[in-house]
Amino acid sequence: MSEGHDMGATPPDLPPRQPMPGPTPEEPATTRALRDQIARLEHLASAAAAVNPVVHEDGKPVVPAWRRATRGEVRWPVLIAIGVAIALQLSLPTDVMPQPRYLLPGVEALLLVVLLVLNPRHITRTSGPLRLSGLVLIALVSLGNGVAAANLVVLLVSGPARTGGSLLWAGASVYLTNVLVFALWFWELDRGGPAARAAGTRPFPDFLFPQMATPHVADPHWEPSFVDYLYIAFTNATTWGPADTQPLTRWAKLAMLLQSLIALVTIALVVARAVNILG
Repeated sequence: MSEGHDMGATPPDLPPRQPMPGPTPEEPATTRALRDQIARLEHLASAAAAVNPVVHEDGKPVVPAWRRATRGEVRWPVLIAIGVAIALQLSLPTDVMPQPRYLLPGVEALLLVVLLVLNPRHITRTSGPLRLSGLVLIALVSLGNGVAAANLVVLLVSGPARTGGSLLWAGASVYLTNVLVFALWFWELDRGGPAARAAGTRPFPDFLFPQMATPHVADPHWEPSFVDYLYIAFTNATTWGPADTQPLTRWAKLAMLLQSLIALVTIALVVARAVNILG
């Protein structure tokens, strides 16, 4: 550990707070309050940087991995998620699953094999057909789960009574697939997709992760991967709102809103009907 970073070392003196230029006599009170707030925020930012500086290499600041070109993330977590989603669809009861029963899962499996063959390892290629294949695959999984959710709602509201265990499993399957589907959408669309993120071509994120907002306490080699988007989708479906990652763009906000709505309807109707049957 370097001398300047010893545990017992005295933190560097905080930079003196520079006063903002004085307001003109005709300046409104709201403008003066805003100027004071900006001055306080700038002083806090300078103090944080002085006490906890960014890691440096060879005397140069380290650019966070999410803002520069990197090797790209591996594809296998995404392939596993899609495989699990297909398996959940196949496990649904016949009157809930879209018909013909094996049409959508078969097409999804075929596209999954195509993606695996064309780009099996690190996702760095920005090929248009490859990205289109990935988007079509996620759209098909979304379509299958949307139809299953609609069929489930119809059965819960007006269909014949089912056994409690069968009902709970159908609801759980739709709920879990909903989490996987939106995790895939978040992962595929944030900053142009995984290949664009690896190239570092888009500086403005659609989702603000804590590591982006507080770079002084994050590993400079951190960058979002599918697991991070899976966490967003799970917490959003469970708590019906963002936990620690904030959506910044309108499409991200609307997508999270739609996922929360599907999760809320599924949980409310399934639990109410199951309690009625079991009771």
